[in-house]
Amino acid sequence: MADLVFTVFTSLDSYIEKPGGVFAPPPWSDEVGEAWSNAALARAQHLIYGRVNFEFNKGFWSAAETDPNSIAAGIDYAPKMNALPKTVMSRTLTGDPGWNGRIAGPDIAAEVARLKRDVTGGDIFAFSGAGAAETLFGADLVDEFWLMITPQLFGDGKPLFREGRPESTMRLVECRPLDVGSVILRYRRASEG
Repeated sequence: MADLVFTVFTSLDSYIEKPGGVFAPPPWSDEVGEAWSNAALARAQHLIYGRVNFEFNKGFWSAAETDPNSIAAGIDYAPKMNALPKTVMSRTLTGDPGWNGRIAGPDIAAEVARLKRDVTGGDIFAFSGAGAAETLFGADLVDEFWLMITPQLFGDGKPLFREGRPESTMRLVECRPLDVGSVILRYRRASEG
């Protein structure tokens, strides 16, 4: 049975977006790429996105297949990003979203339960923004949180956690400082191995 791993980078003051919804990429290095992206993709067998992140990532990564001069074409794990099956949580998308994606049904808990049963050989990774995160957190579907805390203070913006999610106790399974000043923290439900 696969786990649902929620991955996100957040500022030191716990914001995942700057004010106005501005995306703020984390400081990057080869070590970050290895510890964050490559480590996640070594485990991932399925990806879950919210609509906005799906459309952003689809535009970025699919360029590797058609434009050899694109930034994505120069990233060694682009083929895996493009090949992995994906589920998109959206109230507005219909039909085939492309990029090996499918639209989730209206019952996200049932969708995730099906994926946890059906995905083999690895786990389900959620790369989601605040809206999709709230849906997953609110339904208590996340088995593991994989956070990158960056050495930045945004002062305001969209917080990672909001009120209204179920209470749970987590167990630290990894704490890894990175050469850029960020820290990767992995937490699992306390009752899980």
